[in-house]
Amino acid sequence: MAERVGAQPQFGRPAPPPQTGWERLSELWRLDERQRYPEETMNIVRSAFTGAVIGWVYGGLPAFRQARKAFIASSHGELFHNRADAVQSAHRAGLRSFIRYGWRWSWRVALFVTIFNMVSTGLSVYRNKTTISNFASAGALTGAIFRMHLGLQGLAGGFVFGTAFGVPAGGLLIIMQKLTGETLQEKRSRERRELYEQKLAEWQSRLSVTEVLGQMESDTQGEPETESKRI
Repeated sequence: MAERVGAQPQFGRPAPPPQTGWERLSELWRLDERQRYPEETMNIVRSAFTGAVIGWVYGGLPAFRQARKAFIASSHGELFHNRADAVQSAHRAGLRSFIRYGWRWSWRVALFVTIFNMVSTGLSVYRNKTTISNFASAGALTGAIFRMHLGLQGLAGGFVFGTAFGVPAGGLLIIMQKLTGETLQEKRSRERRELYEQKLAEWQSRLSVTEVLGQMESDTQGEPETESKRI
């Protein structure tokens, strides 16, 4: 049977916010309606970049100074065209060390920060709450991963070091979030609830309009039949 033209359209009810931990985790890697990733995901990316820069500076600057001093100390017998040539040669030696050792520290710090934040964020999202235990667990796992190549003793040492790093780091992050009035998970839950309530209200409004239009169409089609019976 052919569908009647102008029939009432069917609008799907908006999906409720994620209820389980796995649903919230999968949401971390999906674009939203504005084609943007969640704030938690972007924080992981930003912290990885920041860690890379800090690691490069931390490893590169001491290496630059040490290489420059070593070049000056070992080049007293060398001949240079002028003072500027000697200074440039020393700077080039320092720059090579800055790039070499800065890169070594940069990728290690970036990887450590990325793993730590992915685990702590994943635990917070899965449990839907931000606690010190999330950061302690993330630090312990990250430290163990970085020291596992040293055997059981290194694994235990990394576990202890990571936990000692995660507890104060997590406490500081929680305090900073509390100063804004709510933690990141509380903010995320509130935004999900408000967005769902907004979509639900819009859906109910559209549904009411289609019901009214459908009733008006039925009344309009019933009038010619009544007139034909009278004739």
